[in-house]
Amino acid sequence: MNDTRIRGAEIVIKSLVAEKVTTLFGYPGGAIMPVYDALYDYIDQVDHVLTRHEQGAIHAAQGFARVSGKVGVCMVTSGPGATNLITGLADALIDSTPLVCITGQVASHLLGTDAFQETDVVGFSMPGTKWNIQVRRVEDIAPAISKGFHIARSGRPGPVLIDITKDAQFALGEFTYAPTFSVRSYKPYPPVNSKMVEKAAELINGAKKPFVLFGQGVLMAKAEEELRAFLEKTGIPAACTLLGSGAFSEDHPLYVGKLGMHGNYAPNILTNQCDVLIAIGMRFDDRVTGDLSRYATQAKVVHLELDPVEINKNVKADAPVLGNCKESLSLLIDQVHPSSHHEWLNEFRQLEQEEKASVVARDLSPTKTGLTMGEVIRYVNEFKDDDAVLVTDVGQHQMIAWRYFDFKNSRTQVTSGGLGTMGFGLPAALGAQLHNPSRQVICVVGDGGIQMTVQELGTIMQTKAPVKIILLNNNYLGMVRQWQQMFFDKRYSFTELENPDFIKIAEAYKIKSSKVEQREDLSEAVADMFLHEGPYFLEVVVAKEDNVFPMVATGCSVDEIRLS
Repeated sequence: MNDTRIRGAEIVIKSLVAEKVTTLFGYPGGAIMPVYDALYDYIDQVDHVLTRHEQGAIHAAQGFARVSGKVGVCMVTSGPGATNLITGLADALIDSTPLVCITGQVASHLLGTDAFQETDVVGFSMPGTKWNIQVRRVEDIAPAISKGFHIARSGRPGPVLIDITKDAQFALGEFTYAPTFSVRSYKPYPPVNSKMVEKAAELINGAKKPFVLFGQGVLMAKAEEELRAFLEKTGIPAACTLLGSGAFSEDHPLYVGKLGMHGNYAPNILTNQCDVLIAIGMRFDDRVTGDLSRYATQAKVVHLELDPVEINKNVKADAPVLGNCKESLSLLIDQVHPSSHHEWLNEFRQLEQEEKASVVARDLSPTKTGLTMGEVIRYVNEFKDDDAVLVTDVGQHQMIAWRYFDFKNSRTQVTSGGLGTMGFGLPAALGAQLHNPSRQVICVVGDGGIQMTVQELGTIMQTKAPVKIILLNNNYLGMVRQWQQMFFDKRYSFTELENPDFIKIAEAYKIKSSKVEQREDLSEAVADMFLHEGPYFLEVVVAKEDNVFPMVATGCSVDEIRLS
């Protein structure tokens, strides 16, 4: 009689194949070694990317997920391998990124004995995951993975961690895989309340100065067309959050800029002058609202949101419309009146001109000595494709790149928003690039953040992923230095960096590279980077003490935004 049972390790791989996983980021080790052994027989079906650090693996999975809209997957061993995922899990949870992370664990009989490389990864990761589980029996492996993928991708997406003991990986079991479509007590898509839609439409139809704020929820709901149709029917000006960039083309006449601490002048000022504020797929993060006690107090608030936790959490909504915004926008479009708000829109344009004169001109077309970060992004816009993906690390370069990169298409930005994780950019760019090797991926990093995950240049070397890396080097932890300059009497406490020769590092990883220090060399260097077929490392030495403006300082109202 033939035994049709297979090892649990192979069940893990067959389950991933059943979920149509084609790219897996990871790092092997003792407690996950049986699964890696099983993977050896499936290399024609699953492309495994060996990163140089487990944090690199999870950030790469995030980058893959953000540009693809699919679940990112990574796999590491127990103990330090698993704990190295924690930052990425927290990042993915707050930015709603769907991930399934598989960790190996010591054998069941060793649990609780402080065995070699044993950690309570389920306990460690609980606050940073949407759902986690430890699997100790072979028959529970496939159901756990199926449930994990469903939870990760449905509703408000998020990270899932599945910890599998070594004995479960070695044990024999039958493989059957059933996709999960529902979980008892888990309701990812609350029904849209038609009465609230009617109330929202009534407020919008009666508004003289309505204003739309849209966020990443539009992208996750694939509601870009519904957003455009709603705005074009109502004629309402619209601004985006950091993670909402790309959901609505910046070329559209109703687009009025970016929100938040380093967003645009007009949308921040006029948030406190609108009469109806319509928030779509955004959570009123503190970087958007500034001082909550003085945030849009004059306005009626309409909030289209999937997650009930976000309703009334920071800003009280007069018309909370719970549900998937693709559905709620469709219902709202039918009930709002065709309109235009030319005079109101003109107020945005007038303030926009003030910002251009005071800030944009000096950022993009400087006359002073020393390169600016903004002029680098200006040249990037000249050479990039419309669907190029911008991936950034965290800091001044992140805000400058976000402010000036020309977003036209959906899913063209990957950054760490809520957690602000330095070191995110390089591995996330790798993951974004490996989703589609033919699409331009531009990774903008600072000299502080890149040194946290610089080893992933090795993964780029091995995969030959054609990422275009732009290091904006000011020899400082720039954003911290800016705050020290503005609020701590220029007491630059431990923010100046003595940096290595980054070009030699890139060349050691066999990555084509160049360095720019003079303005007259910049355009040609950026052009050469884009013309090169493989990965490229461009270091641009920028002015040390350039600051990012406009700026809403912590504790200030959004209409107290500073231009200098």
